[in-house]
Amino acid sequence: MTDSKTIAQDEVKKHLGELERNAEVDVDASETNEWLSSLEYVLKSKGPDRVRFLLEKLRDRAAEQGVQAAADTSTPYLNTIPVHDEPAYPGNRELERRIKSIIRWNAMAMVVGGNKRGGGIGGHISTFASSATLYEVAFNHFFKGRGEDGYSGDSVYFQGHASPGMYSRAFLEGRLGKEKLINFRRELEPEGGLSSYPHPWLMPDFWEYPTVSMGLGPIMAIYQARFNEYLRDRGIKDTSGQKVWAFLGDGECDEPETLGAIGLASREKLDNLIFVINCNLQRLDGPVRGNGKIIQELESIFRGAGWNVIKVIWGGEWDELLARDTTGLLAKRMGEVVDGQYQKYTGMPGSYIREHFFGKYPELLKLVENYSDEKLEKMRRGGHDPEKVFAAYQKAVSLKNEKPTVVLAKTIKGYGLGEAGEGRNVAHNQKKLNEAELLEFRTRFGIPISDDEVVNTPFYKPPQGSQEIKYLHERRKALGGYLPSRPTEHPTLEVPSLDDMRKTIKRLENKSVSTTFAVVQTLIALCRDKKIGKYMVPIVPDESRTFGMEGMFTQFGIYAHAGQLYEPVDSAILQKYKEAQDGQILEEGITEAGSMASFNAAGTAYSCHGVNMIPFFIYYSMFGFQRIGDLIWAAADMRAKGFLVGGTAGRTTLNGEGLQHQDGHSLLNAIAFPTVRSYDPAFAYEAVVIIQEGLQKMYAEGEQCIYYLMSENEEYMHPEMPEGCEEGIVKGIYKYRSREVDGAKARVQLFGSGAILNCVLAAQELLAEKYGVASDVWSVTSYTQLRRDAAACDRWNMLHPTETPKKSYLEEVLDGVEGPFISASDYVRALGEQLTPWIPGDYFVLGTDGMGRSETRESLRRHFEVDKESITIATLSRLSKAGVVSPTDVKQAIDDLGYDADKPDPYYT
Repeated sequence: MTDSKTIAQDEVKKHLGELERNAEVDVDASETNEWLSSLEYVLKSKGPDRVRFLLEKLRDRAAEQGVQAAADTSTPYLNTIPVHDEPAYPGNRELERRIKSIIRWNAMAMVVGGNKRGGGIGGHISTFASSATLYEVAFNHFFKGRGEDGYSGDSVYFQGHASPGMYSRAFLEGRLGKEKLINFRRELEPEGGLSSYPHPWLMPDFWEYPTVSMGLGPIMAIYQARFNEYLRDRGIKDTSGQKVWAFLGDGECDEPETLGAIGLASREKLDNLIFVINCNLQRLDGPVRGNGKIIQELESIFRGAGWNVIKVIWGGEWDELLARDTTGLLAKRMGEVVDGQYQKYTGMPGSYIREHFFGKYPELLKLVENYSDEKLEKMRRGGHDPEKVFAAYQKAVSLKNEKPTVVLAKTIKGYGLGEAGEGRNVAHNQKKLNEAELLEFRTRFGIPISDDEVVNTPFYKPPQGSQEIKYLHERRKALGGYLPSRPTEHPTLEVPSLDDMRKTIKRLENKSVSTTFAVVQTLIALCRDKKIGKYMVPIVPDESRTFGMEGMFTQFGIYAHAGQLYEPVDSAILQKYKEAQDGQILEEGITEAGSMASFNAAGTAYSCHGVNMIPFFIYYSMFGFQRIGDLIWAAADMRAKGFLVGGTAGRTTLNGEGLQHQDGHSLLNAIAFPTVRSYDPAFAYEAVVIIQEGLQKMYAEGEQCIYYLMSENEEYMHPEMPEGCEEGIVKGIYKYRSREVDGAKARVQLFGSGAILNCVLAAQELLAEKYGVASDVWSVTSYTQLRRDAAACDRWNMLHPTETPKKSYLEEVLDGVEGPFISASDYVRALGEQLTPWIPGDYFVLGTDGMGRSETRESLRRHFEVDKESITIATLSRLSKAGVVSPTDVKQAIDDLGYDADKPDPYYT
């Protein structure tokens, strides 16, 4: 007896690798048979719908009598579609197999060859190796291309680690040259290269959606599918023929974002959505569910959430065995074995499989007595069988039951890599193959490359007139074109001019309101606008009333695919909660991640659907970049356009709420996002000017960026708009007010932004009246925009030393202005400190470093040292440093202002 047989027998005796199950004793076998016979009769004579009806009636009656039936969210560990229901495969199986093999080889050659040449550039082989059949069946028979109008195709969220397979296919299609493949992960090479994963920012004519930050693809796909319905229900575009596909891994389902929104998909009846989960049973370091069964777990989760679930577990080689198994023991055995054990079967000899899997029951050994060990080794899992995969996809696209569908396909990670990584825990990080492994791979998939050449991992492409290439193009032509692809020319939109929007500015002048109110009033005006009103997409995560948006409910309606099926409790009031099928507002509930996914769908509608939609996402400021920064980064990557509004912003402006809610750092976080242009307006007119500028840049001129505005809930008087300040508002700074003093001791420059500008203005008066200091107050709407412009000028000057130096806007505005310069904002000091290299004099920054507090605004501003007294003391301190006033004068001011010089540093308290 071989060692493997001995090990197998020992493990069988110990029941290793199996789920623990409670023994069920049939106390009346004849009665059981009667029930089963009755079920068989009904099934044969009246069909599955009648069986389903009767089972539901039995379950209901049992529940009425207090008998709780076991949950039926999972089914036996078998393929969902029985053999007799499988449709005939429509394609040329042999040609498709050859094409898939070539794509496999080239995908592998990209990674292996690249690592030989580039020395450690990385890449992934195993993910695509396991999912090649899942993709190729879809490419040949299901994925709809963009069509003649360029905007009628399916949306496909490709699994990020499978990108080499998509590049390899595009190479065969002639859409990518050999040089590109050679430079995979070498994007700065002269000939150009390919990004590691799907990145539209880097490959704007190829990728549509960034997905490799795991969990983001699934949630974005769900909200994309819902946004497609939104466009259709509002009469903007007929999207009824477009599907949304999301390909993901079983390990990826551990990410909260992956499964967190699946309830929305069923609730909104998104039968345009298909998930394909590649269940290769492995994540990066080991089994996904070594002690369980991930397919059964996912089936229960998705069924419980109201999805259609189609399992593709076993390849066609198992059909005969299952048909011959009259005892049901084979199905039972399939359900007993845990995933960690299935993973072990991969790569083990047939003798091990025979003894360990089949050997538990003598009847199963009898079932495979005529099967050779080699045949047992080659029995495929369902995800590697094109006919099984086709049947699953065909059912998925054909179901019209108002439910989303998930296909759970069982595969082997690293399929085809042999001992180098097939089904092994190291498979995910496999990037190299030795000569023997390359030869085995070449032979297994029939690639016409000589033994001598194999070691060089050359790319292989059949001649242009070959059957393979012809078939490849014919299939994609029949389906509407090539995927992935993204248009590079986009439609524009006529937007309101600033003159058109001056009515809104006038309405807000000399009124005591918050900047949040001003932003919402601007949004309402834009939703009513005849040019762009219907394209506005207000998005809010269950904070509408907090932001004063309840007035929009009856005017524009809250989008609900089913309309409003109830009479709201507040139906008698004017600002009642109104849902409608053609509603305009996306009120997403308590989910910033879901709201941002809607933003991304709306923000890329110009490239996906050829329609410029204008998302306006208002959220609790603290729960933006800190909570969903990964999705905002994805928005930047996918070239989304729109407005983000951090409502109830500021560390001290949002009083009472405390540490978890007071935002003093999202503007700092936003610095890292190149496409995000962030602003902190103090007055209503500033907010309106910035919004109009965003509309002009993004939708009339086609710039692919995001405008981010802070908006506060503090009410104060908003002044009239000064003449000629528009350019300064947009670029980041303008002089708001000067205060002259007869016989002034000195003149200082005071920077303020957001609500803290009022503290700066109060400090300006205090400095003038009590300390004889004249000053200019500057409204700094964007430290970040000023810094970007200044840094860009410095870089240009450094690289063009013989040419006339460029001057940044900040340097032009402050040319000849004498300091010191004092800056104060409701955000951390690092925000203002960005400008230090370009300030022409002494520069001191005040900010709100530290943790928030539940307090009044006045107390908070004293605590964080950004109130008028703190600004005044800071100014006098810098004048003392310059020798204009004495240190004694500064100490006297501290005493006169009732300031505690020994108060704790807010950063550490």
